[in-house]
Amino acid sequence: MPTPPEITDSHCHLDFPDFAEELPEIVARAVAAGVTRMVTICTKLRLAPQVRAIAEAHAPVFWAGGTHPMSAAEEPLATVEELEALATHPKFVGIGESGLDYHYTAETAAVQQESLRIHIEAARRTGLPLIIHARAADDDMARILTEEHRAGAYTCVMHCFSSGAGLAQAALDLGFYLSMSGIAAFPKSTELRDIFAAAPIDRILVETDAPYLAPPPFRGKRNEPAYTVHTARVGAELFGLSEADFAAQTNANFDRLFWKAARWQAAA
Repeated sequence: MPTPPEITDSHCHLDFPDFAEELPEIVARAVAAGVTRMVTICTKLRLAPQVRAIAEAHAPVFWAGGTHPMSAAEEPLATVEELEALATHPKFVGIGESGLDYHYTAETAAVQQESLRIHIEAARRTGLPLIIHARAADDDMARILTEEHRAGAYTCVMHCFSSGAGLAQAALDLGFYLSMSGIAAFPKSTELRDIFAAAPIDRILVETDAPYLAPPPFRGKRNEPAYTVHTARVGAELFGLSEADFAAQTNANFDRLFWKAARWQAAA
């Protein structure tokens, strides 16, 4: 049986209850499928110890941390110093996810924007990539990302990108990356696939956002990092590449953006 091409799940949530008591099996299935690296995301800073422990216990797993925009009004506002302290961990590779979500929590827009700017400053100071969640907030997101980039450069990935072409172009113009989730593989996501197809191939990442957004043929079921390969298959078709070449390209993109993970791998 041929060895599957190595690929990276750049965004998942392995600390969520959906994976309780099953993490070794989840990680093993991912590796068997060719998903040799995973970044598990802490969405509330008080949960950082348990997310860090997952990365420490599983060699293929890295972690990132921040305050999710939907929790920005419920959780204590993060400080730049707190995020910088997390970044001292050798397997901590990104800041966030932060961002704006006006779909469910538009009433907390002001505190979401304040939290976002704090995370951007932490990304600047640490040199780690900012991980952005954007939903129903394209105009404010493009404006804040652009304003802050003019004030001082930083790197960024638009995680689980499913916004409009305008925000995609604004992000790409700033040198940022777009990440494909299972949404891009849904049959009705034609417009979204067109946005990805128009982007430079060297700015594309893939992810699951597990346990959410499982791609076909698992849509509607619990997602897991092993399913990254199904979204990658769609990405390969979109860019006219073999699955192996698409995996290699997105891995190179991940290494460029998530440089700390790349260095860890090189040293391992």
